[in-house]
Amino acid sequence: MTAVTAALAAETGWSADPYAWAIARGSGPLFLRRTDGWLLPLDVERWCAPPDAADRTLLHRCRGPVLDIGCGPGRLVAELAADGVPVLGLDVSPAAVAHTQRSGGPVLCRSVFEPLPAEGRWGTALLADGNIGIGGDPCALLHRVRRLVAPGGRLLAEAAPYDVDERLTVRVEDAHGRRGGDFPWARLGAGALAAAAAATGWVVEEEWSAAGRRFLALGSAAAGRVSGRQLLPSPATYGRGSQR
Repeated sequence: MTAVTAALAAETGWSADPYAWAIARGSGPLFLRRTDGWLLPLDVERWCAPPDAADRTLLHRCRGPVLDIGCGPGRLVAELAADGVPVLGLDVSPAAVAHTQRSGGPVLCRSVFEPLPAEGRWGTALLADGNIGIGGDPCALLHRVRRLVAPGGRLLAEAAPYDVDERLTVRVEDAHGRRGGDFPWARLGAGALAAAAAATGWVVEEEWSAAGRRFLALGSAAAGRVSGRQLLPSPATYGRGSQR
């Protein structure tokens, strides 16, 4: 099985019932459970709320058009769209896609490893809320995102708030006994994320913290600048529904 095939299969873990139930309610508790029993709480309430002060430090650094990878309930997509910034959200969870649509955000129900509209023309890609872990192979994900952004484009990625560099198998669980299937995930602190970025041709342009969260701005090594709306893919190209 190739790394891409494994990543595509793994993302079905986020389509499991516990995640859909939590998104529908707008609240947890919801966890990632490791095979040894360790639990990582997931901040569903924050994901379903309007952008907070830390989120706005990301939003202020976006140059359109913006691709939000693993957009979840779509708070960042909806905010950018409301501000007139060309944006598209991606998520593999139909519940998250539906929530994003209700918030007024353009979104596709699709994996980042599937063919996407406007590949190589996005001004900014977002990997917020730990989404550097998608597929369990950060280098494979960073390589893929480099093919998505335009020359001179950037990736805004959220790191774990402390030093960590691990690959693990997890599943989504809630407090009512609902659980999804096992899938690979990764967790990277700022140092590990910077190292993975360097190994995949990214340049760390900026690192900052806000409200206990840590972020990195990564630039593609190619020269040139992104020119906003000139790169906007036509809405007819990607639609607004749950397309695969």
